[in-house]
Amino acid sequence: MESGPDVRVERLTRYIFSAPSWPRSLAIIVVLGLVIDIATYRPGTEFFLVGTLGFSVPALIAFLLTVPLVGVFGRHITWNRSALLALACTVLTVILSLSPVLLFGRGLFPTLYAIALGLTFGLRLLVLVAVADYRISRMALPAFTQSAAAIAVGAWFFTPGFVPYALLLQAVFGLVFVFLIWLIERPLKRAFQISGLNFLNTFIAHLTDGSKNMEDFFREIGEEVYVPQVSLFFSRESGKDVLFTVPNVHPGPMGDVGGGNLPRILHDAFPEETLVAHGCATHDFNLVSESEIEKIARAVEASREGLAFSAVASRPVRVESGSVSILCQRFGDALLMVSTRSPERTEDLDYSIGMAIMAEGRGSLSEVAFVDAHNCMTSVGSPVLPATRIATEYIAAAREGFQVARDLPLEPLAIGVSHVRVPFTREQGFGSLGVQALVTEVEGKRAAYVLIDGNNVAQGVREQLRAVALAHVDEAEIMTTDTHTVNTISGKNPIGYAVPAEEFVPYIEQAVHEALADLSGARVGAATASCEGITVFGSQRVSQLASTVNAMLAFIAPLSFMILVLAFLLSVFAYIMLQ
Repeated sequence: MESGPDVRVERLTRYIFSAPSWPRSLAIIVVLGLVIDIATYRPGTEFFLVGTLGFSVPALIAFLLTVPLVGVFGRHITWNRSALLALACTVLTVILSLSPVLLFGRGLFPTLYAIALGLTFGLRLLVLVAVADYRISRMALPAFTQSAAAIAVGAWFFTPGFVPYALLLQAVFGLVFVFLIWLIERPLKRAFQISGLNFLNTFIAHLTDGSKNMEDFFREIGEEVYVPQVSLFFSRESGKDVLFTVPNVHPGPMGDVGGGNLPRILHDAFPEETLVAHGCATHDFNLVSESEIEKIARAVEASREGLAFSAVASRPVRVESGSVSILCQRFGDALLMVSTRSPERTEDLDYSIGMAIMAEGRGSLSEVAFVDAHNCMTSVGSPVLPATRIATEYIAAAREGFQVARDLPLEPLAIGVSHVRVPFTREQGFGSLGVQALVTEVEGKRAAYVLIDGNNVAQGVREQLRAVALAHVDEAEIMTTDTHTVNTISGKNPIGYAVPAEEFVPYIEQAVHEALADLSGARVGAATASCEGITVFGSQRVSQLASTVNAMLAFIAPLSFMILVLAFLLSVFAYIMLQ
């Protein structure tokens, strides 16, 4: 299968890593300087303590000054990153200035040291505009700290001509790296009219302190859509009322940014116990900001007006076509359909597939609430797209469901609901809502709809959890909300991946037990909310963004090499001119 945008985005995460603790980096800097001192020590040498003074001390000064200097402009870089950057530049300086000396003698050392300091300035500038502030003018001084300290040391070690030559190379390498930064920015500027490095700044700020400034970028590239959202409103004789709603937007892209926490926010927006299932939407339908969720909540609330309630429902039935299985149940003249392909991969369904199914069903039913159970992850892969074999299976299974549901007798309905919090974290794959269960009873037949606040389920785990529910009811399905609060970097963190199924099975069983104990007579009303002017990423935007960034990464390495060769040649030319 060809890689889709989700796969290409997932591959980008291999470039992300955590900086080691700053004491570790500083220890390596100090030890490296001492090793050089010992290795180069000769009685009467003019380069006494060159390792400590020429390499370690400038790095330590840069470590201490970078964080406050970056902070002057209201930006942030951690001490760990500052230390790692100082260490990386120290190692680079050591390699470039000392390795050739071993072959060609000490006479080259001042020249190579000056060239290495020029490269250090350029590299620090590139890193700081990427991780702290994309504006070059603001990062020039923090980037210059390590080279400036080293040039001061060089003025003491070397001849007077060293300082002007080193400063000239600072300008040469600075201009070269400014040009490189401009080239890196060009693709995203042309394609989306956004600064790629500014986007990277805000992404790192999100990882570091939870900043939501990324939403400004998403809004710039976003577009408005008009999507339906089917909801089932359950009114009960006793106990809490229930709302089962199916948004057709995507709860992403990550963390609390955009619509990442859509299920929790919608849950808290209504007085009923609200189950927010996963509809048909891919990452193209990620909300650009959390404020868009308020529009959805208002639309759902408005759909209550004039609602007609029914006290009858059908027994649950399951239909299949190919790899697709759908649990169907009528509530009055509305139909709830929960689809899955487990144990085969069950991922996002394209919006158009869901709309085609809903439109066909409304030929004989008032409303169709179509749910993607999102309950089997084998890998981070492409969504199900229209006209594919899998899409055809979904549509065929839905048609079978419509035919079967029309002929089912309707009998009095009872429901029960429960909400169980779990002691697991987002890092372990669980959102803040935990586990919810809706149990229905018609003609003595009971069905359990178990909804876990998470992003998909590890392959095989859905079957284990469903077996637990089936020990108490006649039919059951396990669903996830697809919340992306559990994903801050990688898209792979399904239920059962970090926490073994055996550890959270008791909470599934508890949810089903409590819902069964809560059973009482109920009436149900169904409505389709028209969610208008919802700003989402937009059609194919994720694919375009991922493709552009991957293309950038592909050409950055050879382009950087050619530019550095040019800078080195300019350094040699400057050396000749100054002789």
